[in-house]
This record gives sequence, C-alpha cells and structure tokens, in this order.
Amino acid sequence: MKHGPRGGKGSLFLPLCSAASVVILLFILVPIVQLMTSPDPDVLVKTIGDPDVLRAIGLSMRTAGLATLIAFAFGTPLAYLLAHRDFPGKHLVESLVDLPLVIPHPVIGIAILAVAGRASPVGRFLQALGVQVMGTVTGIVAVLLFVGLPLYVNSAKNGFEAVPRRLEYVARNLGAGPFGAFRRVTFPLAWRSVLVGMVLCFARAVSEFGAVVVVAGNSVKTNTLPLHINALYQGYADASAPFAVATLLAVMAILTLVLKTLIEWKIGNGETAGSRG
Repeated sequence: MKHGPRGGKGSLFLPLCSAASVVILLFILVPIVQLMTSPDPDVLVKTIGDPDVLRAIGLSMRTAGLATLIAFAFGTPLAYLLAHRDFPGKHLVESLVDLPLVIPHPVIGIAILAVAGRASPVGRFLQALGVQVMGTVTGIVAVLLFVGLPLYVNSAKNGFEAVPRRLEYVARNLGAGPFGAFRRVTFPLAWRSVLVGMVLCFARAVSEFGAVVVVAGNSVKTNTLPLHINALYQGYADASAPFAVATLLAVMAILTLVLKTLIEWKIGNGETAGSRG
C-alpha cells in the first residue's frame, strides 16, 4: 500500500514561506521600480546627452571591462586549480578568494593606497616605474579588480568542477599535455560558466562606489558613474538629475543581469540535451 507525504492539509508552513518570499521580492523590486519611474522623461533624455555623464559612463565601462579582462587572465588558472587539484592549504586559498566579499569597500581602497604608498616596497617599485595609483585610472582598475575577482573565480571554478575529470584523462591518454587537455576539453565545456563569471565581475565593477571614491581623488576625469551620481546628489538642489543618472546605472545593471540569465538558461538547456543524449 502506497502512502503519500504526511502532514495535515491545514499546515501554515507553505503559505508562510510564500508570504515571506513575496515580502522579500517586493522589498527588492519596489525601490528599483520607484527609481526607474521617478525621473521626468525630458530630464532623462537631457541627462543621457550630458558630456559629463557620457564621460563617466565611458570611464566606468573601460575600467570595469579592463578589470574583467585581468580577472579572466589571472583568475582562470586559479579557478582551474581550485576545481581540479588538491593541495595543502586549498581551503585557506578559497577563503582568501572570498575575502573581498566581506571587507568594507572603503577599507579596500585604503589598503590599495597603502600598498602603493612610498612606505611599501611594492609602492616604491611602482613609483620607480612611473606608475601612479591615487587619482588615476590604474588605481580605479585595481580596486575594481579586487571587488570583482571573487565573483569571477567562483563562477569559473563551478564550471570547471562540472567537467568530469575522466574526460581530461582521456585527452591525456590520447597524447594531449595538461594545457592541451584544458584548451581542448575543459575550457570548451566550461566556457559558459566562465562567461557568467565575467558578466558578474563586470556588473560588480561598474557599480562600485566605496573603494573607488577612496582612490579616484577629486578630479572629474576619474569620476565613474557611481561617483558622478554622488556628486550630483550632493551638489544639486533638484534631485531629478542624480535620479536620472541612477536610472541609467540601474538599467545597465538590469541588462547585465538579463545577459547572465540568458547564459545560465543556455547552460541549463545544454545540460538537459546532454543528459537526453
């Protein structure tokens, strides 16, 4: 005799879970909707054409893009080692990768400046090369890389972990070296997770404020979009301008989220097709 799941039909557990879920979703959604519907359309159009806003958007895109490329170049080997190799101190390394997620971001900016200062050997080396961090694009890219790197490494690591190691062993038995097996087998099967990590890293970098405000200085030339929003909010009696720029940043964030969702949907479809095959 088959028995169904036990539990009274009058249980309040699932309705309470649903109610709590609705509250959380509304807590996230309502402020975003309010923000995006607040600016006057004329003000929004005028803001999009403002040279300072365009300069800030361009700087944010360039610095976030550069930080993402560096994360890809240096974070991919780390993600692969964490996914497919065991070594002493591995759990410590994984914790270090996540450390930027829990450090207050202004502290990150101060720490980067401390490393690049004259009292630091690294700072003296950089200054000998003519590399400046304070008030430069270099400093902005450094802090954006710091805050975005964990998102990339963890996503790429998850993708590499999903690739069966036996496929690498087969490639090695067929004569491929370690890099050849990675290039021909592991990376092609994990590239979507790598791309998701790059999207997350870029989205995190382009919206960063706390660390950037420490290293950017007071120059308009180093005003990223979040810094420009803050400058407008502090300096304008009319709040319509900062709200309009904030709406642009929110739209950028939503577009990156849509891109991430599409990639993950492709991953899900690929896994489903593979299991059916």
